Amino acid sequence: MEKKPNHPELDPQIRALLKKDAAGLVAAIVQQHDTGDVLMLGWMDEEALRRTLTTGRATYYSRSRQEYWRKGDTSGHAQYVKSVSLDCDGDALLIKVDQVGAACHTGLASCFDSHQLPTVQGQRPTKG
Repeated sequence: MEKKPNHPELDPQIRALLKKDAAGLVAAIVQQHDTGDVLMLGWMDEEALRRTLTTGRATYYSRSRQEYWRKGDTSGHAQYVKSVSLDCDGDALLIKVDQVGAACHTGLASCFDSHQLPTVQGQRPTKG
């Protein structure tokens, strides 16, 4: 996709809520809208968020390629946006989507399916 924005710009009220990193990006956690499965983490700048909010398709900013990419344009594994929420600190987005096909570029349903780390499981204290 092209790198230049195709305006109109992101709503100034939304822009004011965003707390971007030094590169102007915000983390976007992507979740399947009906199952709650966490699918992937992407990055958005103001233009990627504007496109996502106004087109109904998830668009991200590639840090490695330095360009926008709309999920599914080359793979066919599109993400149709159902809702977008900003966290309480303004530095992360939760994008709920209807995922078509695999969310991960490796072909897996989720980017979090392949590397389960060994973890000591915590226990909630019992009352009394």
